[in-house]
Amino acid sequence: MFGNQTIIVLAGTLLLGVAAGMVGTFAVLRRRALMGDVIAHSALPGLCIAFLVFHSRAILVLLAGALLSGLLGAFVVSLMKRHTALREDAIQGIVLSVFYGGGIALTRSIQNRYRNESGADLEAFIIGRAATMLRSDVYQIAAVTIVTAVIVLLLYKELKLVSFDEQFCRVQGWSAGGLDLLLMVLTAVTVVVGLPSVGVVLTAALLIIPPAAARFWTDRLSKMMMISCTFGGLSGVTGTLISARFDGLPTGPLIVLTSTAIFLLSWLLAPHRGVLWNSNDVQDLVLDATMPDHGGKS
Repeated sequence: MFGNQTIIVLAGTLLLGVAAGMVGTFAVLRRRALMGDVIAHSALPGLCIAFLVFHSRAILVLLAGALLSGLLGAFVVSLMKRHTALREDAIQGIVLSVFYGGGIALTRSIQNRYRNESGADLEAFIIGRAATMLRSDVYQIAAVTIVTAVIVLLLYKELKLVSFDEQFCRVQGWSAGGLDLLLMVLTAVTVVVGLPSVGVVLTAALLIIPPAAARFWTDRLSKMMMISCTFGGLSGVTGTLISARFDGLPTGPLIVLTSTAIFLLSWLLAPHRGVLWNSNDVQDLVLDATMPDHGGKS
């Protein structure tokens, strides 16, 4: 039914959606959702510098450069937040723009300098090319997903505590800064492994949209994480299948559009929090359906 390449892409995008949904849950709860966007855009100049230094398009070399650059962007945000009076959202916007602008400039410079070398085409990392995903890419994403899941399971109580009450976490003797750094590293690693498939521009959406959609359905962290992982994986699989069905439609944007559709449905239909659920008409219909039928007798 599906070719080998389609199965590879399906496996990769499924795992990526699950990993992003898991890490993104904590980012959304800690109101650090935009940090994934900062890391993603900050990763682009690292890709370019890694190529220039090693003159290699080996995926591990490029992703290592992207990881270091992404973490540097997050560190600059933290540093500016501590030593300036600017709001955090303004700082994130500044860092994101500067790093991404530098990355675009380096990308074009590399293209002009090595225009005859196909390996110098780094623009694929801007919007992603999931259709060219290799089996080795899937193994990398699987490894990140497994390691992330193990860390979250081992430190679930601590991560839950720092997500909801950072001050109480410190009182209990846990390093809130250390846990925050751990979450940032997990976010950066998830962002970086997603760059080849969904790219710099769209990878942050997988960290934000599925957890935001899951938040409509529950108040419990464990359930929210499971729903978020489900939504992320479903977005990856559905976007990939649509892309495979209709030639010419890019996989990455379709994955994000699918997750957006899930978010809109959650916003409209989720019990107790959905827009339609809270409307008077829907509440009247629910009451009518649950009232006992007395056969018209008064």
